[in-house]
Amino acid sequence: MWPKRVLIQDARRRGVTVLPADVNHSKTTYTVEHAPDGTWAVRLALSGVRGIHTDEAERIAAGQPYASLSDLWQRARPNRPTAERLAQAGVLDSLRGNLTRRDLLLQITELHRQYRGRPLGDGQLPMALDDQHTSTPSGLPEMTSREALNAELHILGVDVSRHLMDHHHQLLRELGATDAAHLKRLRPGQQVLVAGVRASTQTPPIRSGKRIIFVTLEDRSGLVDLAFFEDSHEACAHTIFHRGLLLVRGNVQRRGERNTVTGSMVWDLEQLAATRRDHGPEAVQRLLGAGADVPPAPRTEPHRTITHETGATLHPWADLQPPGQRAADLTKLGHTSPGSPG
Repeated sequence: MWPKRVLIQDARRRGVTVLPADVNHSKTTYTVEHAPDGTWAVRLALSGVRGIHTDEAERIAAGQPYASLSDLWQRARPNRPTAERLAQAGVLDSLRGNLTRRDLLLQITELHRQYRGRPLGDGQLPMALDDQHTSTPSGLPEMTSREALNAELHILGVDVSRHLMDHHHQLLRELGATDAAHLKRLRPGQQVLVAGVRASTQTPPIRSGKRIIFVTLEDRSGLVDLAFFEDSHEACAHTIFHRGLLLVRGNVQRRGERNTVTGSMVWDLEQLAATRRDHGPEAVQRLLGAGADVPPAPRTEPHRTITHETGATLHPWADLQPPGQRAADLTKLGHTSPGSPG
């Protein structure tokens, strides 16, 4: 039901060590192995790399270990797009020594040029890159932590090197946001700010025929469940469905033994972070203050509803998808300038 990254983060919160995908250690499926500290850990699989073919993953696993990128290219024979994705996501980090990931991408381009058009098994001896050339940095800078994180999300679907919310820790502390671990300590009715990665949204049919948007946010400490009723949809719905990182203002509600949040306003956390970077924390506070002045939308009855045998009434904008099926598209996170290719 849940996206892969949510399950992996949950495992980490429960004390399970998750090791990154590695060209010299990962197999075609997830495996359990000893971590460097001697405890048991789960190793991410080669099959989780976006676009990798089954036969490529099997060849890479069968040829382990590899001494260099050239060795990998000659024996495992990955295609160029796969090799580039492996380099960008850090899967080839054990082969790069003092090189950057951008250096590896340059080497992949050169290897592709050398071997292009040469049929496999043609009887020719492999032509490796010169050791001096492969061990000398080109001078290209290493990927920033944000670039590396975006590559992991796009290629592996998992934030491996650090949690998505780590980049926003300072901002959330300034705003006084509450994480999932501390939400349970608040009293019902208390106003609160919560933030996280949108893990899922649901708009199921309910007996009254009203439309309620249920959202689950994931932060490093756990999951936060929220409900947005119709009087908040005009101000909130577009941001909920079109942004992956959210900051929500709402009130604490007690549901059984758990605290949830009834949302009244939502902001794109990435936009708030950009505002803080460009204009300072005061500008963010002004944006949050402006959001408090948005009047609630008038309650309207849906023009068309469908009544089920159970008595529940389906709102025209509700859905019947299983829980968790509308996960955030994490490949869209991060800034892309208008001139960026792709």
